[in-house]
Amino acid sequence: MSVLGVPAGPPCPGRVDLDADTVGRDLAALVLTVIELLRQLMERQALRRVDSGELREEQVDRIGETLMRLDSCMHELCERFGLRVSDLNLDLGPLGSLLPRD
Repeated sequence: MSVLGVPAGPPCPGRVDLDADTVGRDLAALVLTVIELLRQLMERQALRRVDSGELREEQVDRIGETLMRLDSCMHELCERFGLRVSDLNLDLGPLGSLLPRD
């Protein structure tokens, strides 16, 4: 029986299975996945702006340094939670993966 008194059926495929021991790590993985997606989108936009020539040299340098720092922070956070950056790439079934595979 479920909490609401309705008989519990078989588990749904793709259903999230919460485990008290790993919920912190799983939540960190979800948050880091969103951050990594945004980081990659920002990086692509920055590269487009650099390639278009609309940025001054000091702006290009600052963007490059910022992106390197972001990448380093992502690796540090993944390490802290026992994750690899590749663990953040969600499989969206027929749509493929969330993040491009480099």
